[in-house]
Amino acid sequence: MTALRGGAPNPDNEILTIEEVASYLRLKPQTIYKWAQEKRIPAAKLGKEWRFRRSVIDRWLDDQMFEEGSAFAHLREGR
Repeated sequence: MTALRGGAPNPDNEILTIEEVASYLRLKPQTIYKWAQEKRIPAAKLGKEWRFRRSVIDRWLDDQMFEEGSAFAHLREGR
């Protein structure tokens, strides 16, 4: 984890595992694994393991919710 000035960890730069992302998004780990392989969710494969940055997952989720054609697209202007 990246530290802020003063030594406090920066939660935005937190690195997550498949299991942690699945728990965070309330999905099954198998779904996250499949999406990572298909490049449907932003991830990096380090050796045999997939890793995710929390801040990137948050932005990706926002993009999914507010993309054109979404029922929430009208909220995008306020972002």
